[in-house]
Amino acid sequence: MYTFVAYLLWGFLPLYFLALAPTGPWEVVAWRILLSLVFCAMLLTVTRTWPRLVAILRQRRLVGWTVVAGLLIYVNWQVFLIATLTGHVIETSLGYFINPILTVLLGVLILRERLRVTQWIALGIAAAAVGVIVAGYGAFPWIALSLATSFGLYGLVKKQIGPSVDAVSGLTLESLWLTPVAIIQLIAVGVTAGLTLGTAGAVHTVLLLLAGVMTATPLLLFAAGARRVPLTVIGLLQFVAPILQFTIGVWILQEPMPPERWIGFALVWAALVILSADSVSAARRSRRTVSDVADLT
Repeated sequence: MYTFVAYLLWGFLPLYFLALAPTGPWEVVAWRILLSLVFCAMLLTVTRTWPRLVAILRQRRLVGWTVVAGLLIYVNWQVFLIATLTGHVIETSLGYFINPILTVLLGVLILRERLRVTQWIALGIAAAAVGVIVAGYGAFPWIALSLATSFGLYGLVKKQIGPSVDAVSGLTLESLWLTPVAIIQLIAVGVTAGLTLGTAGAVHTVLLLLAGVMTATPLLLFAAGARRVPLTVIGLLQFVAPILQFTIGVWILQEPMPPERWIGFALVWAALVILSADSVSAARRSRRTVSDVADLT
């Protein structure tokens, strides 16, 4: 339930950010960073886990990885906000549909993992899907690929960090490193278009001030769920968010969905079905192997 609710919240995020109009994407991301830092600091105080954060700061390697993680999640947030607020919610969903496929590819290229035949087939179908979208739709899906790449690399960095950095401490440090960027963006927006916080009514102000909570809550729920369920379950649940985003883009926001885009999405979904089926099958074989070894011993 923790993991499911996390992906459910991520799936509905486009509607939340659209409700923040007339606030633009650069201002939203800036407030998201600063308010996430404030919210995480409150959580560290309530849970009395500041010593854990201090211990992480004493390890140069971990600090370096949190800086990289912060930069990657910044790219992901900024691209997602620009896409959402400029009528490209469907393409954001494509990015998160592609993400698990790209994660497998990163495992091969960086971690030197070996793929099964079905996984190679899924990667080939996904590559064909991108080709169909580029050729038929006439535009390179930079939003989708940027989101998939940034979040895929973010997950890879988190894997390198491992359990050494808990969710709250990790998000606190990532937000802390991005604070100068957020301040610069707020100054730039204030000088050009003007800041909107407190200028568009009480409801808008409250919604904007909740940006930190809306950012941290699903991340913390995901961390709680990830410790309790197998990776295959997480792999299947992660499709909840892009399915909701796709539904919002097509049926609520009425974004264009020409035939070539349907074909591209269909190919991506076919690749995901193959990848998911292979993942479940491999997990079952692994459990049977462990069970057989236990019986022999």
